[in-house]
Amino acid sequence: MRAGRVTREHRGPGPASTRDRSPGRARAFALAHPFRLGFLAAAGALLAWWLGGLVLSVGPILIQVLVAFFLAAGLNPAVEFFEKHGLRRPMAVLAVVAIVIVALALFLVALVPVIADQVAAIVKNTPDWASQLQHNHTIQRLDRQYDLIGKVQDAVTNAKFGRTVFGGVVGVGFAVLSGLLNAFVIFVLTLYFVSGLNRITTSLVELAPASKRARVRALVDEIIGNIGSYVSGAFVVALCAGVATLVFLLVIGLGSYAVALALVVALLDVIPMIGATLGAVIVTAIAFATSPTDGLACLVFYVVYQQFENYVVYPRVMARSVDIPGSVIVIAALIGASLLGVIGALLAIPTAAAILLLVKEIHLPRQATR
Repeated sequence: MRAGRVTREHRGPGPASTRDRSPGRARAFALAHPFRLGFLAAAGALLAWWLGGLVLSVGPILIQVLVAFFLAAGLNPAVEFFEKHGLRRPMAVLAVVAIVIVALALFLVALVPVIADQVAAIVKNTPDWASQLQHNHTIQRLDRQYDLIGKVQDAVTNAKFGRTVFGGVVGVGFAVLSGLLNAFVIFVLTLYFVSGLNRITTSLVELAPASKRARVRALVDEIIGNIGSYVSGAFVVALCAGVATLVFLLVIGLGSYAVALALVVALLDVIPMIGATLGAVIVTAIAFATSPTDGLACLVFYVVYQQFENYVVYPRVMARSVDIPGSVIVIAALIGASLLGVIGALLAIPTAAAILLLVKEIHLPRQATR
């Protein structure tokens, strides 16, 4: 009996050790195999590459959605203004949209013919300006040294130039059609976002835990308010630049091109950092081609006005929307422009303001309690 019990006790550990292998340990052993591990890593990389391709393929649509959301946030203060004066949300949205459509219609009816005539005048006078440049002493000196005019003439008379210009014109036509289609899509998305902005923000807040929804709601409302204030402020700053340019050009006697150039300055002034400078360079170049005195006057005017805009107009308008350091504005605009071009530069500043707000309200308090 004792011997048999000893034998059974001796034989026991063998099968028991085999039975002690739990499913988790077996699975870990299976995953640790080099072939299986390599296969899973390769499959994960392929899946990530496929998902990345899908995201890149819908990138333009995501940009349109993002732009429409920012525009909706910019129109939201006007909608809230009508709500405070007794209109319900749908009627307030309808009123704001009607005002925007009427403003665009008045712009097209009143200003587009004038702008078209002035652009045609600019194109018509371009050869005369080129002839004046050829008689300029500096241009003549550079032409004697580097044969600039001859190189330009050779490039224009080249057979490839016509095909290049034709292709460029066709490309511009397709770009205009694509731009109109994108503008229509953004307009429709903006209407949806404006009308349902409260529902969208409520859905986002409900993703947070119930104990933190009040705080998340306050942060979301503040971020959307900052975006709306920034969009409205950028419009006001651009409008000031356009009106100042219009008045100045009328005063110095360039009324033939004043409306078109003022519109160019207003549109470019929306672009952070470089927009105002680009508009000033275009107007000053045309003024110099018309008259050296007018060109010098434009140069002095834009140097003075940009200082006034940077230190008086912009800080007063943007003080309530994007209270962030100037260095952060520059870095954000550079990063946004490198990622998404002009649209990225436009959206970079409110995005940076939102990130700084989240860091200030969430991350810093957590760090203080550690």
